[in-house]
Amino acid sequence: MEHRDGRPCRLISNPAFLWDMISVMPRELLILRHAKSAWNTNAPTDFERPLSKRGRRAAPRVGRFLAREGLVPDYVVSSPAERAKQTVIAVCGEMGIGPDSIHWEPRIYHAYTGSLLTVLNESPDDAQRVLIAGHNPGLEILLRTLSDREVPMPDDYKLMPTAAVARLEVLSEWKNLDGGLARLISLTRARSLTD
Repeated sequence: MEHRDGRPCRLISNPAFLWDMISVMPRELLILRHAKSAWNTNAPTDFERPLSKRGRRAAPRVGRFLAREGLVPDYVVSSPAERAKQTVIAVCGEMGIGPDSIHWEPRIYHAYTGSLLTVLNESPDDAQRVLIAGHNPGLEILLRTLSDREVPMPDDYKLMPTAAVARLEVLSEWKNLDGGLARLISLTRARSLTD
């Protein structure tokens, strides 16, 4: 027996192995950094800083891109910080996902890899595509930790600039997600998108 391209097929004689392969269907993770925030505001704390004008334009652009590419998540979890909240509401709005379907997770704010992995490990088992939205440096470190290969640094040394979205293929269940168990498919920056 052969594949369409002529390579030989390997027959699986162990039905338990086949069942394990079927039960761990490829999942996708979308890592979204919040859009550009405003600094000169009357926000009393960092947590309450809103998006800048540029950020308010970029966030819906990312949402339209994800919708166009058919990358609508089954589960969305986000930092509740104002700039992340405004970003994910705008992004999800372009995909037909309302604010009531977004899970606001305080552990994402100022989180590093361990906390972010814990949040992702709690994703629903049946979610095929999860979107996590938050902040750097945590998201950039998460991306590098999850990737099964070295992630090349762009010329500007900004792996996850504002309003960037990384798409990863995950070959484990969410509850088992850990370092090296994902493959980077793409990294898209809002400024590279045209409407």
